[in-house]
Amino acid sequence: MNTSPTASRRKTSFFENFSQKVTRATGSTPAFIIAFAIVLIWAITGPFFHYSETWQLVINTGTTIITFLMVFLIQKTQNKDSMAIQLKLNELIASHEYSSNRLVNIENISEDELKVIQKFYKQLSEASRKEESLLVSHSIDEAQQKHEWKRKLAAKK
Repeated sequence: MNTSPTASRRKTSFFENFSQKVTRATGSTPAFIIAFAIVLIWAITGPFFHYSETWQLVINTGTTIITFLMVFLIQKTQNKDSMAIQLKLNELIASHEYSSNRLVNIENISEDELKVIQKFYKQLSEASRKEESLLVSHSIDEAQQKHEWKRKLAAKK
């Protein structure tokens, strides 16, 4: 396996590079200042153009086009960032011996299934609040094992 710095850099598409750069640039302080200055200049020029429909159309059209395009660029970057975070979390879950591997790739299950798991975590949170030590931790699998143990115990009675 080649682990050189160049091997870790993969070729990315033009659109991916472009969307990342534009997203970073438009999320910066200078970009906000420029946008604010444009709106301010537009507002100041209102009296010179007698607040005409054309004057209003310029800002409406400009902002609409920019907003429309930015939605796609930001979504593209957000999708990639979200996937990278999910993969990192999956790696952490898969590599830890006490974590529940059921959570790997959890983003692909239904919302109803997520709500069931959320209820488990709520129960675990409540159980951990009752513990005297902050070092005690619980997992879904541990809760399931205890549930099965209790079920067997109840069946014996």
